[in-house]
Amino acid sequence: MRTLTRVLVGLGAALLASMPVATAPPAAPTVQQFLSPASPQEVVAARKVDRVAWVDYAEGKRNAYTAAAPAFVPVRLTSFAKDDGIMMSGVRISDDGSTVIFIRGGAPNREGWFANPSADPNGPDHAVWAARTTGGPAWRVVDANNPELAPDGSALLFVKEGQIYRAKVSSVKPISDVDRGEKPFITEWGVQSGPKWSPDGKKIAFVSTRTDHSFIVVYDVATRSVKYMSPSVDYDTMPLWLPDSKHLMFMRRPGLPFGQQAQQGSGGLGLPNGPAYQPPAAGAANAGRGGGGRGGGGARNGGGGRGGQPAGAQDAAANQAPVNNSPGLMRATFKGGSTLAFYKADVTTGEAQETWHNEPNDRMVTNFNNVRVAGNDIIFPYAPGGGGRGGRGRGAAPGDAPPPQPQGPVDEWDRYYSLDITNASARPVLLTTTDGLIEDQTSIDVSADGKTFYYCTNAKDIERRHIWAVPVGGGTPVEITTGEGVETSPTVLASGKYLATLSASWNMPQSLGVWPLGSSVSAAATQKIVFPTSRPGFPTDAHVKPEIVITHAADGLEVHNQVFVPKDLKPGERRPAIIFVHGGPVRQMMPAYHYMQFYHWAYGINEWLASEGYVVMSINYRSGIGYGRSFRNAPNVGGAGNAEYQDVLAGGKYLQTRPDVDPNRVGIWGLSYGGVLTSQALARNSDIFKAGVDLAGVHLWGSSLDPNAVSYQSSTIGAIDGWKSPVLLIQGDDDRNVAFQQMTGLVQLLRQRDVYYELIVFPDDVHESLLHSRWMYTLGRMDAFLKKFLMDVPSPGGK
Repeated sequence: MRTLTRVLVGLGAALLASMPVATAPPAAPTVQQFLSPASPQEVVAARKVDRVAWVDYAEGKRNAYTAAAPAFVPVRLTSFAKDDGIMMSGVRISDDGSTVIFIRGGAPNREGWFANPSADPNGPDHAVWAARTTGGPAWRVVDANNPELAPDGSALLFVKEGQIYRAKVSSVKPISDVDRGEKPFITEWGVQSGPKWSPDGKKIAFVSTRTDHSFIVVYDVATRSVKYMSPSVDYDTMPLWLPDSKHLMFMRRPGLPFGQQAQQGSGGLGLPNGPAYQPPAAGAANAGRGGGGRGGGGARNGGGGRGGQPAGAQDAAANQAPVNNSPGLMRATFKGGSTLAFYKADVTTGEAQETWHNEPNDRMVTNFNNVRVAGNDIIFPYAPGGGGRGGRGRGAAPGDAPPPQPQGPVDEWDRYYSLDITNASARPVLLTTTDGLIEDQTSIDVSADGKTFYYCTNAKDIERRHIWAVPVGGGTPVEITTGEGVETSPTVLASGKYLATLSASWNMPQSLGVWPLGSSVSAAATQKIVFPTSRPGFPTDAHVKPEIVITHAADGLEVHNQVFVPKDLKPGERRPAIIFVHGGPVRQMMPAYHYMQFYHWAYGINEWLASEGYVVMSINYRSGIGYGRSFRNAPNVGGAGNAEYQDVLAGGKYLQTRPDVDPNRVGIWGLSYGGVLTSQALARNSDIFKAGVDLAGVHLWGSSLDPNAVSYQSSTIGAIDGWKSPVLLIQGDDDRNVAFQQMTGLVQLLRQRDVYYELIVFPDDVHESLLHSRWMYTLGRMDAFLKKFLMDVPSPGGK
């Protein structure tokens, strides 16, 4: 029998060999292939040479790179070869391009614990690392945050417990504990913040906050001495070095008037409680806070921050009605009524002279945040008619009486202005006359000569981002980059001959592009992609170009969406569909790979889902960005009414009307706020949404369990009895964005209602898992879940 079997097998093999071989259909690309390419996440440029540095993410391995003109050949500076979940961020490069530093490790949670998703028994790492661009291994420097690198790369400064530390950037461990950054380098009374090296590296300017006032202090490295710049009773912040290293500019605001002084006295004759002081029993949160002072934003970054009033003072003053309207008692101004001035200081003598001040009751110049220096000008954001995101356009400083508000409609778009602070008669000049979003500080840059302002916006291409430029003195902005791609993080190199950007398109993941610039502000030539140099295994040809589809919510609001249609869709065929909802909600998905890491993945995941046969729809719902300030600040959203869910519901109903979608097989997925809306869809409309994947969603707005409360009714759990569809739930238990209790509480509700759920919990992991391997596991589970409940489910009437 064995012999016969062998003969038959042999005959069968011979017959098969003689028959023509049918070509097997190509295997569908895996999600791992879609997420495989290396992608740069941050880019910076040296100030004196044409060299850039960036941080890269490649399948969980995070490394630093550099490249120099003219060839821009990428050179890897680090050799971190493990998917260990240790973040890398805050890349900086010295002015001379010799040294690159970066932070390895993430931020702590409320208990001070750093994320440890790999469960390393030695605990997680958090430190500043350094590498020389000339070669050699990278090394650990010191555990610090917000390091300020010396122009020559020889040392870095950081603030800890209100004092200034310095660590030598040396691969050989320094002998001195001061040089190792273990003991303070500069110790002064008060709270020190915002240290800034002079351009020549010989001096350090910083802010010293003293409860009701603050000083600008300059430290001389050679003589190890300090000098105060024109000390007064006012709040001096935001030291800005001039190129000669002999002078600096700083901002001055009035000190605290009696009516806002909230310090606790010691009971002595001259040490009474401040008039705005509240005893602990009446306001424990306020007691003592005024003594520390937050110093006009100096405590965090020295860059202007919140404008010079301590938190305790503003809290106490807000809770105590004025009892005396004597001029200068409750609200402080300078002579003539101005509330902000710039001074130019001689750092050798310490003398300073006022160069500019705002107008009394100035509606525009009430404070400066996120200032960039351009020669004699500063460049700053301002939102006419209303405050912007993240501290933009905040108006009056805390504790001040609110200034008169601009009349007329709110400007829908972000604006940047320049101001010559050396000219007493100067007024702000509008630079960004284009109508579009300018998202944050990574969206702007100034040329090394201080003459040109570059910014990233969606002006004239609302679904994407491109780079524009305008003279600092004012003029007509020019679009520098164009096309169907997305360009962000404009970074001008020292010579002004090159512009680096983070670039992507509908079928090209985020890459580092370099654009040649002309001698004048004009459109750039075609970019050169310098990193990555290749993408082995990346399924470029499997991508589909998303279509822009406009839907309208039940209340008539216009909503922009992208739809991914499978390539192999046949006429008359109906496919399952999936909605993706982004997080934030201050996000905008685009018809291209995104510049933020998770949304970069999300775009790739949506492309993968389309390649798997799903029709995918990505919804830019209200309260997101990119479509104007009114859209961003839409009323009755979140716990105030859940109005944004209308946009998701409109998307689901739209998909059901498409001839290529099976109306009985529509699903939904999203993370964070996307998880919120995924759970809302399953709870409120299981008749439409047949399955969902909820990653770290919020399920109870606020803390009220009153069924009649608006926040409760707006929450997922307010509609929990309608939840019938199966769900895949995913969250890390060290989530710093959404409390893990949101997941714990939801599971209890689903159990009691016999709702089918699958659950993935990642111990010691955060909001967006730090381990690539966990993402691969998650997406594998998601693939199986969606196939089980959408793809492989027969539908009555569907083909």
